[in-house]
Amino acid sequence: MSHVYRLVISCPDQVGIVAKVAEYIAQQGGSIVEANHHTDANNGWFFMRHEIRASSLKVSLNEFEAGFQTVANEFEMEWYISDSNKPKKIALFASKESHCLADLLHRWHESELPGEVVCVIANHDDLRSMVEWYKVPFHHVPVTPDTKPQAFAETEALVQQYGADMIVLARYMQILPPQMCADYAGQVINIHHSFLPSFVGAKPYHQANERGVKLIGATCHYVTQDLDEGPIIEQDVIRISHSQTIDDMKRLGRDVEKTVLARGLRYHLEDRVLIHGNKTVVFDA
Repeated sequence: MSHVYRLVISCPDQVGIVAKVAEYIAQQGGSIVEANHHTDANNGWFFMRHEIRASSLKVSLNEFEAGFQTVANEFEMEWYISDSNKPKKIALFASKESHCLADLLHRWHESELPGEVVCVIANHDDLRSMVEWYKVPFHHVPVTPDTKPQAFAETEALVQQYGADMIVLARYMQILPPQMCADYAGQVINIHHSFLPSFVGAKPYHQANERGVKLIGATCHYVTQDLDEGPIIEQDVIRISHSQTIDDMKRLGRDVEKTVLARGLRYHLEDRVLIHGNKTVVFDA
């Protein structure tokens, strides 16, 4: 992957934003290698993501940021710039089911994910040997109704210890406490084995089977205090028929879950997801 800086912006829509940003980048010698724009006409909000070749800039990243603040103030921008050479650190949360965790670890091992997996935290010990094969630290933190406060305090301490920038719930099957959701707002990704907003909560395949649906799916979304209602990043579906059992649906659904979570995580790691309210703009490549 080439070394780029990713400039991500959202602000009230008005004439001249693209021109002013492009002018500023050009003044610093910057070469734009990818450009994405979107205007939400319903609420008058503008979104932008630019990739700038790092080697083209005549100034340091700190100097670029300091100078850009003037442009940001003019257009009331919410913005940040990230460095592709400083990948986000990922804490993976898991339980007993291995398919999503194994898929992410494999993609990371094969350098398909532009992030750094720093630890796996699980509420069961079943997947320890698999995780340790990848030479990733594994921590077993049991969660029971009686020990939830202590367990999540230990879990959050581990996330901080490893300096994780984000958390991925790879079929963790536990509800994070509200304070943890708030502390890591926009930085916790979950995979739900349903095409949300259909069949929220536990056992969505059972719910789908009872309803007789012909499509099942999976949803990658940000975690909020409202269960399964956070901003959606990515979704996909697979067709089923009346002849398939709940076990068949689970088997077919696992493939969708893996790919949807991997795509959603990649979009987040590459700063392609902009959250606005409870919706997202995703500039997929």
